[in-house]
Amino acid sequence: MKAKKWLALILAGLMTCSVIGFTACDSGDSGSNNNTQQGGNEQDDSQGGNTNPVEEKVNVTVSYEASQGTVTLDPAPTDGKIKKNTSVTVTVTAGEGYEIDKVEINGSKVNLTDGKCTFTASADTTVSVTFKAGKLPDAWHNQELWLTKDPLVPTSRVRQPSTSQAASRSTDVAVHDPSIFQDPKDNKYYAFGTHFATASSSDLITWKQESVDGAWQKLYGTESTYAGSNTWPKAIESTLKVVNPDSSINSTWAPDVEYINGKYYMYYSVTKAFGSNESAIGRVESDNVLGPYSNNVVIIDSMGANRNSEPNCIDPELFYDKDGKLWMVYGSFMGGVYIKELYTEGEKVGLPKEEEGWGTLLWKNGYSAGVEGPYVFYNASTEYYYLMVSEDDLNTRYNMRVARSKNPDGPYEDITGADVASAGKGNKIAGNYKIGTGNGYGAMGHNSVIKDKAGRYFVVYHARREDRNSEKGVTVGHKLFVSQLYFNEEGWPVMSPNAYCGERAGTVEESSVVGDYDLLLHSVANDVNFVAAEAYSFTADHKVLKGAEEVGTWELKQGYYITVTVSGAAYSGVVVPGWDMYGNKNSAFSVTAVSDEGRSLWAVHKSA
Repeated sequence: MKAKKWLALILAGLMTCSVIGFTACDSGDSGSNNNTQQGGNEQDDSQGGNTNPVEEKVNVTVSYEASQGTVTLDPAPTDGKIKKNTSVTVTVTAGEGYEIDKVEINGSKVNLTDGKCTFTASADTTVSVTFKAGKLPDAWHNQELWLTKDPLVPTSRVRQPSTSQAASRSTDVAVHDPSIFQDPKDNKYYAFGTHFATASSSDLITWKQESVDGAWQKLYGTESTYAGSNTWPKAIESTLKVVNPDSSINSTWAPDVEYINGKYYMYYSVTKAFGSNESAIGRVESDNVLGPYSNNVVIIDSMGANRNSEPNCIDPELFYDKDGKLWMVYGSFMGGVYIKELYTEGEKVGLPKEEEGWGTLLWKNGYSAGVEGPYVFYNASTEYYYLMVSEDDLNTRYNMRVARSKNPDGPYEDITGADVASAGKGNKIAGNYKIGTGNGYGAMGHNSVIKDKAGRYFVVYHARREDRNSEKGVTVGHKLFVSQLYFNEEGWPVMSPNAYCGERAGTVEESSVVGDYDLLLHSVANDVNFVAAEAYSFTADHKVLKGAEEVGTWELKQGYYITVTVSGAAYSGVVVPGWDMYGNKNSAFSVTAVSDEGRSLWAVHKSA
């Protein structure tokens, strides 16, 4: 909250409002500003033979919060004073995101008509105006969903996925760098990705491939242009002219679709070459979620930018904060991840408020040369903003990380309390791993997050598979994955070890926790090696065993939160339902947790 600034405004006379001697204005909104100014009465002075009477003036103090609106007086006082018995009009105007709450004159509430009230003061008078948070912009079509405070501990009965649900999960849909969007018109989910790939789903389980890599005509229509010897959609020609991509680049990267005031806007990026920091973010619009998109606008570009100290303008993502302000996060490696505020209404809706400058740095580097694919979302229950990124080589060591903040524009801190704009590394949500006997999962990342009407959070990401015959150890192909995202007792997000198949979290008995597990301790740093799960047991007397050796303890709280201690390190997490997609192929409870150094623990129950 910005500090109040005080304006001393002096008004005179008898108030004509209906309460305590005032003449009431017509009923209307009432509100106020906390600026305070005071002036003193002047005394008549007839000394020295002066026979002309001194004009009598009185004080009026006006108090209001200047950051929330304005209060003006007509006529305006001079040096904090105004002639006694002057008729004065008070005009109150609420600022963006606020509305008038209450107007008081000498402690009594008065009403406004069209934001105004007129009075005449015969003595010193105090006008006090207060504002309150107003209706958020109409542009935010799903604000109620994101601002609902759901119970931190689930109140519904736990539900495991069925065999038929698990069998319907899509495993062959490919969307690289998937950005999830739910269309308010048909309520379907759409994933938009790099290389023009798209997919749709009605339940986040079964997906339909709407367009494959390279099929830009699905989104942009058939009209084409050329850049770098490649064919491109003509709709983004102005962005191509700014960047002039070389022949190695033949698609847009990391699009993000938003629905604002009845229009679909797609934000996307184009880069000059792979590894280049010379890029641009553009925006196109459509009346339909899958296009065709047109009316291109270049939002921001990094042509000629410094590789080390300035951002690479790719990977845009938009979000609203809890007060209805609209923001765009962007950036990849190079100078880091940045944030800029956008207009929420008018002709410039969705465009940067400050045309110049990069905005505010949020995340710089990590364990490697950099991070990318930023995604920010707000959890009204924990009252934190979460910034997720992907770090390191997208072909091998790619992994998902998270930091959080009380403010949309940071600073964001990891679990150690370090600011990720400088020294922080972020909590590692997931990296290369292997559970069971099949090939492991790797290069996971460039995720987005969505919340459903049941209050569940889902992380949508791409993943590759372990390739033991490849020099890199990871397959070239990537597939679309969806997993539930939970929050531990300290409000840190932890991800289900299994892909989503329709499960719903709830409270469980301790007997559901007891049993044998495939337990995995993710690495803290980046690692191309696939960390393998090992056999552990959770006993009825709260011990954790590795074989016959006692290596730790476990404790269940409120039938949901769990603390697991392994080899002296404590992991705080939750017990969740799911479908074991690794070996047993059945419903199973799992544990997902994080340590105070940011290491994730996953444990998948070996039996139903």
